[in-house]
Amino acid sequence: MDNILWELSHEEKLNTHIFHLINCVNKKYNLELVTYQEMHDWSINNISLFWGLLSDELGIRYSKKCNAVIDNEESMLNSKWFTGSKLNFAENILKNKTDNIAIEFYNELGDTEKISHNKLYDLVSSVAQYFKKNGIKKNDRVAAIMPNIPETIICMLATASIGAIWSSCSPDFGYKGILSRFNQINPKLLITVNGYSFKGKKHSIEDNINKIANQIGSIDSIIMIDYLKEGFISDNYMDWDDIICSNLNKNIDFEQLPFDHPLYIMYSSGTTGLPKSIVHSAGGTLIQHLKELKYHVNLHKNEKIFYYTTCGWMMWNWLVSSIFFGSTIVLYEGSPFYPKINSLLKLANKIDLNIFGTSAKYISYLEKNNMKPKKIGSFPKLKTILSTGSPLSRESFDYVYNNWKRDLQLSSISGGTDIISCFALGNPLLPVYRGKLQGLGLGMSVKSFNKENKHEFNNKGELVCDKPFPSMPIYFWNDKQNYNYKRAYFNDFDNIWKHGDYISIDSKKGIEIFGRSDATLNPGGVRIGTSEIYDAISGIHFIEDSVAVGYKKDNDEKIVLFVKLKKDFSLDSNLKKRISNKIKTACTPKHLPSFIFSVNDIPYTLNGKKVEIAVKNIIHGIAPTNKASISNPESLKCFENITELICES
Repeated sequence: MDNILWELSHEEKLNTHIFHLINCVNKKYNLELVTYQEMHDWSINNISLFWGLLSDELGIRYSKKCNAVIDNEESMLNSKWFTGSKLNFAENILKNKTDNIAIEFYNELGDTEKISHNKLYDLVSSVAQYFKKNGIKKNDRVAAIMPNIPETIICMLATASIGAIWSSCSPDFGYKGILSRFNQINPKLLITVNGYSFKGKKHSIEDNINKIANQIGSIDSIIMIDYLKEGFISDNYMDWDDIICSNLNKNIDFEQLPFDHPLYIMYSSGTTGLPKSIVHSAGGTLIQHLKELKYHVNLHKNEKIFYYTTCGWMMWNWLVSSIFFGSTIVLYEGSPFYPKINSLLKLANKIDLNIFGTSAKYISYLEKNNMKPKKIGSFPKLKTILSTGSPLSRESFDYVYNNWKRDLQLSSISGGTDIISCFALGNPLLPVYRGKLQGLGLGMSVKSFNKENKHEFNNKGELVCDKPFPSMPIYFWNDKQNYNYKRAYFNDFDNIWKHGDYISIDSKKGIEIFGRSDATLNPGGVRIGTSEIYDAISGIHFIEDSVAVGYKKDNDEKIVLFVKLKKDFSLDSNLKKRISNKIKTACTPKHLPSFIFSVNDIPYTLNGKKVEIAVKNIIHGIAPTNKASISNPESLKCFENITELICES
């Protein structure tokens, strides 16, 4: 049995939000739920009661209450949530009108800014009034090419306040990547910066903006923010400073909208074809985010929560929802390793973060570079580290508890853009085990399907969800009769959501995510998750990174492992043998790669996920068409001539 790495004391558990929720359920329905598993079972077996109670306990503001919490509960595709209700997303987020800090902003250049809840409300009011004066109305699309700065949040909330629909990407996207997204949704307004900074180097994007404005005919006007501090904005754009100074009325007339009114358009990060334009509802996003933040993260008023993210990743949307609780969200723009590898860690310690959100890749990078956060500071108020983007290895769990801080909750979480939230995540009532996600989310009826399409505990199977939940996409943009939506999630199982990940569920010891099922290795008919191989070799000192894919040869699938070696190492027969021995010892002979190649770089999506499918396609002679979703597309060239080497072997 794996040792427990962290657990709250009994007394500490009594003060968690989720403990109080269980007591509330027991009192209201005359139950005797004790464990989290009992609470979770009740939440998925009493969908209407659970989500209705949750809405009340969260204190979501409605101008009109619902007729029914869920209509057509038996249908995943056709269920409707909180029918008849009216609310506004921005009104809920901005409900705390106090002088406490809502946003703390920092960037790699040393700039800082603090905005109170009152000031945030006033700024949103000014921008919303400008939008209305310039013809932006309910259902119009507002597109943003923005870094992770306060102005992005202000514009998003202003958009939501009038019932327009927000869609954003980060400014480091290439021109074609931006166009492939925004051209699908015909935005009326574009909000952008003149450039961004990364690793101390400033990058202008004005040429891209001009090309995009010429290509997307629906754009009526462009707001430009002088992020590079050049002191000049062209007359072709509306200057941000003029907008926030021109509107004096501070009251916001929040448009009251149905629960399922569209709020966000997000994009898949696929590597073939156009990105899917996934539309998420205001009410579904709100209640799901608030559930996760309050009960799973155990977020409290005035706590500081941070997530290292861009505005093209759903974790940005998730983070912003924290403002609802009167919390302070911390934004950071730029490289987390500039000017030094410990720069972000020093900042986190200095400003007394309570919750530090990052990616598994970030933690792995610190580990491989022998960075020991506990030598930087004691992180006195840090209670939780959140990690997502890809599975967190067992070695990374060891690294955090040995080298960062022992008395904290390390929560690996897993969900996705598709649901703008999580299927599995942290839980303050449960222990942290090495390599495990603590549990399934409340109200999320997640199963692990075996080969017979039946749920099985301790089985590495398909992650499916067999009951509706509020943050399911309401549709894809321009998707006639939900054709692509159904094909994406309901093509394999009738009325059951297939997410595309492999999962193992153990009610006693948590959850394991094994990566994408469509990237699964299948040598000799045995299904192997790529994360198992990554875990096995993560401790090898001469390997900086790796990616494993399957290659069809001789009527079987062979495992091909690509490794990025550290400087001064070259791949020879001795290193290959050491890699194979480590995999064989940690896993099984079935996990052994048939081929091991050295490459200069490993491709990642903009959200920090390894791009296994693109690599697999390339070595099978299929060129990826959506390189804009890859943060380092030049890395794909490393794999172009591999097929010949495999065939010669």
